[in-house]
Amino acid sequence: MKETCDCAIILKALHFASIKHRDQRRKDEEASPFINHPIEVAEILARVGRVTDAVVLQSAVLHDTIEDTLTTAEELEGTFGPDVRYVVEEVTDDKSLPKAERKRLQIEHAPHLSARAKLVKLADKISNVRAIDLTPPASWSLERRLDYLDWTERVVAGLRGCNKLLEELYDLTLGRARQTLGNGRAH
Repeated sequence: MKETCDCAIILKALHFASIKHRDQRRKDEEASPFINHPIEVAEILARVGRVTDAVVLQSAVLHDTIEDTLTTAEELEGTFGPDVRYVVEEVTDDKSLPKAERKRLQIEHAPHLSARAKLVKLADKISNVRAIDLTPPASWSLERRLDYLDWTERVVAGLRGCNKLLEELYDLTLGRARQTLGNGRAH
C-alpha cells in the first residue's frame, strides 16, 4: 500500500480531472470551479494527513469523476490502473438511487471501506464541511447546513482509526462550522 508518490502520475490525474470537470461549478455563491474541490481533497491528504501513497492521491483527485462526469470505471482503470479504479469506485455514490438512500449507504459502508478509500472519504468530508462553513451553497438554509454537518459526523464515525491527523482536522473543522452556524442543538 505504501507506494512512493510520483509527481508525474499525480499531475496526470490532475490533468484528467480538470478536463472531466471543466464545465462544472460548485454550489457556492461564486460558483467556483468544481476542480478546486478534488485538488483540495488531495492537498489535505498530502499536507495534513502526510499521505504519500500515489494511489490515494490520484484517487483523491479523481474521486468524483465517475459520480459527476461521463467517466467510466473502465476508463479510469485503463488510464490509472485497477487500484485507482477500485478506490474511486468505493467512494462513488450510485446516482440512480434517491439522495436519502445514497446518504444512508455512505454511513453504512464507511466502516467497510478499504484503508485507501477511508482516507479519501475523510478528506472529502473535511473539504465539504469547510465549504459548508466558509462558502456554503447559496440556496441551503441554516437547517439544511446543520443537517449536513450531522450526517458527516455519522459517516466519519465509520472512518475513524484511519489517520489521526485527518481525524483531528475533521473535528476542528466541524467545530468551527458549528460555531459559525451558531448551532445550539444537542447531539
